Amino acid sequence: MTGRNITVEAAERAATEDQGVEIVERKGIGHPDSICDGIAESVSQALSQLYLDRVGKVLHYNTDETQLVAGESAPRYGGGEVVEPVYVLIVGRATTEYNGQKLPVDVTALDAAREYLNRRIPELEVGSDIVVDTRLGEGSGDLQGVFGEDGAEVPMANDTSYGVGHAPLTETEEIVLTVERELNGSYAGDHPELGPDVKVMGKREGDRIDITVAAAIIDAHIADLGAYDDAVERVRGFATDVAEALTDREVHVDVNTADDYEAESIYLTVTGTSAEMGDDGSVGRGNRANGLITPNRPMSMEATSGKNPVNHIGKIYNLLSTDIAEAVVADVGGIRDLQIRLLSQIGRPIDEPHVADAKVITQPGVDLEEIEPEIRARVDDRLADVTDITRRVIDGELTTF
Repeated sequence: MTGRNITVEAAERAATEDQGVEIVERKGIGHPDSICDGIAESVSQALSQLYLDRVGKVLHYNTDETQLVAGESAPRYGGGEVVEPVYVLIVGRATTEYNGQKLPVDVTALDAAREYLNRRIPELEVGSDIVVDTRLGEGSGDLQGVFGEDGAEVPMANDTSYGVGHAPLTETEEIVLTVERELNGSYAGDHPELGPDVKVMGKREGDRIDITVAAAIIDAHIADLGAYDDAVERVRGFATDVAEALTDREVHVDVNTADDYEAESIYLTVTGTSAEMGDDGSVGRGNRANGLITPNRPMSMEATSGKNPVNHIGKIYNLLSTDIAEAVVADVGGIRDLQIRLLSQIGRPIDEPHVADAKVITQPGVDLEEIEPEIRARVDDRLADVTDITRRVIDGELTTF
């Protein structure tokens, strides 16, 4: 064991699974906020790789201020049109020159954004349905990171900030996360009428779980109102099956509850995202680092996507705290609910947080004192391997939203 400041204590609250009311949300990959998160993180990965390839280490940059200005569309049965394109501005700082070598950061950022959109949201045609621009201010070579290709050095924290994570997921959290991923995965592959802008809200009240899905339907695949209703019902049935497979509790699913069939005011879109019709977006306004918005749990307000993965605590500690929580629960038996909080101090090595705090609720019959040494040792192990988080982020192994 090292001299890291690790605390382990019993949580003075009911486990989230045992609380009377639980609320969980996930914004799908086509939601305007998630579009910004995805673009910002893809640009971040591309810039990290550019720096590693050209100078052997990640230099100073951040792209976590990316913004989306909604467009205007005219959907109609059989296929409408985008009238005013969506506009995305990649905003941040980047080192454009190092030791006399010019680095193509703007070109790299634009290429990464276009590649991400083409791969993840192909319904949005880049250049006509969505326009991407960049305004990356000059970063300083003096602020370059110290993460080289071997990842041997431990960087100093860039800020006094914190990250939080928890494990295991509750049934409601698992349902919300899985419903969105399955709808935007296997289901969308077989049902092209479903757009990627799928938002899932879960509410558990006692032993009843209500799931509300907002699903953008693509007009080119819808002939009339009856076809739209059929599409909505298919989404509802699929989401219900997914949810019921994950719980023995009562489940009820609603889809597109704002629809007014008499007025034919329905969630019909041209491209499958509300970004085409007045819904703006911003990095960090949606899902937290674990892919969920969980008001029953402590959360950090930091935007994880787009931040430098070397020493930016707002990114590293939110990902690391979740990683630690999952590792501890997987390796140490008897834990019902675990919350991890990591606090940095600017200028201090990131593997030595000012405090690493574990709040634990054990399973019935399990004494915290008996498993505390195992918890402490596992937290210490993951902190010692903190630079692995940087590598996994750059390689795209970790999701940030």
